[in-house]
Amino acid sequence: MNKKVNLTINGTALSVDIGTTILDAAHELGIKIPVLCYHKDLCIAGNCRVCVVEVVGVSKLFAACSTPVWEGMDVLTNSILVRNSRKHIIELLLSEHNADCTKCYKNGNCELQDLAAEYKITNQDFIDLYHSREYTIDNFSPSILKDDSRCIRCQRCVRTCDELQSVGALSVAHKGDRMKISTFFNKPISEVVCTSCGQCVIHCPTGALIERNYIEEVWEAIADPAKHLVVQTAPAVRIGLGEALELSAGERVTGKMVAALRRLGFNSVLDTDFTADLTIMEEGTELLHRLKSNIVDNDTRQPLPMTTSCSPGWVKFFEHIYPDLLPHMSTCKSPQQMFGALAKTYYAKAVEIDPETIVSVSIMPCTAKKFEANRPEMRDSGFKDVDYVLTTRELAIMIKQAGIEFATLPEEKYDSLMGKSTGAGVIFGATGGVMEAALRTVYELVTGREVPFENLNIKPVRGMEGVREASVTIKDTVPEYKFLEGVEVKCCVAHGLANARKVMEDVKSGKVNYHFIEIMACPGGCLGGGGQPIPTTPEIRQKRVEAIYAEDASMAIRKSHENPEIIQVYKEFLGKPYGAISHKLLHTEYCERQRY
Repeated sequence: MNKKVNLTINGTALSVDIGTTILDAAHELGIKIPVLCYHKDLCIAGNCRVCVVEVVGVSKLFAACSTPVWEGMDVLTNSILVRNSRKHIIELLLSEHNADCTKCYKNGNCELQDLAAEYKITNQDFIDLYHSREYTIDNFSPSILKDDSRCIRCQRCVRTCDELQSVGALSVAHKGDRMKISTFFNKPISEVVCTSCGQCVIHCPTGALIERNYIEEVWEAIADPAKHLVVQTAPAVRIGLGEALELSAGERVTGKMVAALRRLGFNSVLDTDFTADLTIMEEGTELLHRLKSNIVDNDTRQPLPMTTSCSPGWVKFFEHIYPDLLPHMSTCKSPQQMFGALAKTYYAKAVEIDPETIVSVSIMPCTAKKFEANRPEMRDSGFKDVDYVLTTRELAIMIKQAGIEFATLPEEKYDSLMGKSTGAGVIFGATGGVMEAALRTVYELVTGREVPFENLNIKPVRGMEGVREASVTIKDTVPEYKFLEGVEVKCCVAHGLANARKVMEDVKSGKVNYHFIEIMACPGGCLGGGGQPIPTTPEIRQKRVEAIYAEDASMAIRKSHENPEIIQVYKEFLGKPYGAISHKLLHTEYCERQRY
């Protein structure tokens, strides 16, 4: 049993566990203490001091986020001293901040702006430092824009990149009033070990770090009558979009989203879940080939474990940090890029449209998808496979700009040909989802029976633990896969790049003996991606993951190999999984990158 501490906050007595911070204790009483540098995902810093409180009898103020309570503590969260101190801190931050809020991308969703409004900062009592300094804007990355003029030096981004993601692309340079958030040798983000995951964007309280947006380019394409616009929507978008349009966290809005996209002017509204199912067919077959090469064809042994390649942030991290292990990565493109390649080949041929006139747009929960779409490898259709990538947030902006009343929209269905999907496709949006979808299909192909888990729910790979393990023993196979008889297929799932690093270090050292590893760059998987609505907290991610699995459970078909449109695309166009045509269009190679 935890030892309790008794204290008083604003005259109300309470008892909390030892080690509880003042911030958390106040929350138990329903008292809000403002924060800027604090975030539930990150280690406690106490940098900004916006959360200061007064302790009766002590002649200094304390940061509520980083100060644990003690026995008999008497806390005041709203005294004149506290209010004046907070107001002065906000004024100081504003004195060196580009406060042209109406021109800021984060206008309306900025934590500093909210505090300035809450504390009614109408006058500036401190010297204007913003106009006396030089600031840089880094807009070289296709994914992320960094604007130092809007940075309040809370260091959330640094802690995110270092602690949460174990990347270290951002750091603190200089001291005092010269302090700034920098990269290695002050190089552009695009030239350092940045995975483009966008977690820094999710955690930035102001507009200092934002996604590189392509809204106007898409509007121009929609307005061009010579263009045929095809849009795909990722699994996690349908359970995140509503939050950016004033609906509850985790609310499923699949049908309304489809309706909104049609009203925006897209010619064909299709589903990335379709190519998630396709990815399972290709990736599952690749895994079986690798297993066979290790069990039967010893002379052509292919590297195991095989890791997934669906998350472009993870792929780029792998290229930077573990280039010697790249043969372990699946050669499959991500579902986004598989879709793009098919849109300008299979789809164009089927609907009799010149692929040169097709503009392929994807709606993603991910900023790294913007980088991925610009990779030179992603042009196997003969064109740029995906022309523009919009985040969930960008789609919400377009819906608002178009004056669409989202909540009142009817439920509509995706168009056919590349719009049919399964529950296996939708769970790609959650950590463990790719693994679960793959096991549902691979086990059945090998044995002729459904995977031996209740109602197809493979619970060992579900959850929010950073690293999870599962194994499935193959018994009574069909003749083609007799070589797998009795084999225990060992699997691992990790999310967040700090956890990915732990897993790969264990693989590299030989401590583990997995066959298949799923890794997603972002906490919770794609549902916690860098392009999802802000805020994204552990509680919100949990609601989103519950919605993902609810969507899966509601689907008529829940196994990728049973998707009739997947069967059709192989019959009419691709031939067979992991065959010559699919290798050309749906697979690729990855490259070593510098380790600045």
